[in-house]
Amino acid sequence: MAILKILKYGDPVLRQKSKEVSKISKKIRTLIENMLDTMYAANGVGLAAPQVGENLRIFVIDVSAENEPYRPLVFVNPKIIKKEGAICVKEGCLSFPEAYTNVRRYSEVRVKALDINGKPFVMDARGGELLAYAIQHENDHLDGILFIDHSRNIFETTEILKKYNLPQIEDDKLLNEEELEKMILEREKENPKPAEDNKEEADGN
Repeated sequence: MAILKILKYGDPVLRQKSKEVSKISKKIRTLIENMLDTMYAANGVGLAAPQVGENLRIFVIDVSAENEPYRPLVFVNPKIIKKEGAICVKEGCLSFPEAYTNVRRYSEVRVKALDINGKPFVMDARGGELLAYAIQHENDHLDGILFIDHSRNIFETTEILKKYNLPQIEDDKLLNEEELEKMILEREKENPKPAEDNKEEADGN
């Protein structure tokens, strides 16, 4: 298989909305296999098709630990059908080399999608686990949304992007997440401790 080029923040393709896959053809399966190879080569936890220049509603994830065998997950035409809870997560992205910042996420999600063979499935990611954040992060890519759009601290994110010579935040892309922020603040009040340093991509997503 091939290792594909990962587009970096600033490339307009990353802001485009992706199209549904009409048929899981041999070409689509090859793309998925190449995406998995690319994700593993980059030490990532997830990768979406737009990140390799293909505006198709596909992403791949593997949240297995370093000492565990690979457990690749393939999502074609995914749709998040349930969201619950809220949490602050420190995320990164393969399209933002080395840059991490605190973002708002739901702690639990349910997603439905097709696998690499076109078989439909439903998956729950519970309890604020890495898989839940990864699904939200990758699904966002399919709608042209980036993790920095969920930033809790705009100043912090601005400084981090500046440090790694990345384009600055696009103010018009920032998401209004007042309700999610309120839930996070309530959670932090009940459980006072440092923000969870749970990097969504072991080394980028």
